Formats: sequence, structure tokens, C-alpha cells
Amino acid sequence: MSPKKPNSAVRHVAKVALTNGLRVTARIPGVGYICSKYNRVLVTGGRANDLPGVGYTLIRSVYDFSPVIMKKKRRSVYGTPRPDGFTKYVKKSLRISM
Repeated sequence: MSPKKPNSAVRHVAKVALTNGLRVTARIPGVGYICSKYNRVLVTGGRANDLPGVGYTLIRSVYDFSPVIMKKKRRSVYGTPRPDGFTKYVKKSLRISM
């Protein structure tokens, strides 16, 4: 889907059939996705300002909607777990003092 003026891009959206019978259009957040027909997804309210008619957003890493792989910064936005051994915290006993 392409956004309203003055923006231009290709925004990824999905048409979702909710359990209460409604059919809505939801935005797919993040970089890349592996989501196909008949996958279960979790939908939250949160409209995309530049996409008319899109009032919902999908939540990553819940049900069949996979998280972004190899994401180190802003992981919570995309539902990606912390990689093994990745931390900015260094134990006080291991710090190099200057």
C-alpha cells in the first residue's frame, strides 16, 4: 500500500479476519516478515497516520507472526529476544579503570 501525500514508500499491510467477524486492514511493523495466508496473528489498535483506512497494527513474535531476526537495537519494538552474550553491561570487577 502506498501512503498519503507527501510521503512515498511501500507500506506492508495485511487484511485480517478477526474472531468477532470483522475484517480489518492492519499494518505489518518492522523490517521484513514471514507471514502468509491463514497464519494466526495478534492485532492491536494503533493506526498508521499516513495510511488511510489502516487502524490496526500486528504484534510480532506472537502466534505465527515471526520476530525480526538479527536485530540488536530496538528489539522490544519488534519482539526479538536478546542474542546470547549480547549486553552493554560489564561487571565492575571486569572493567578497565583509567
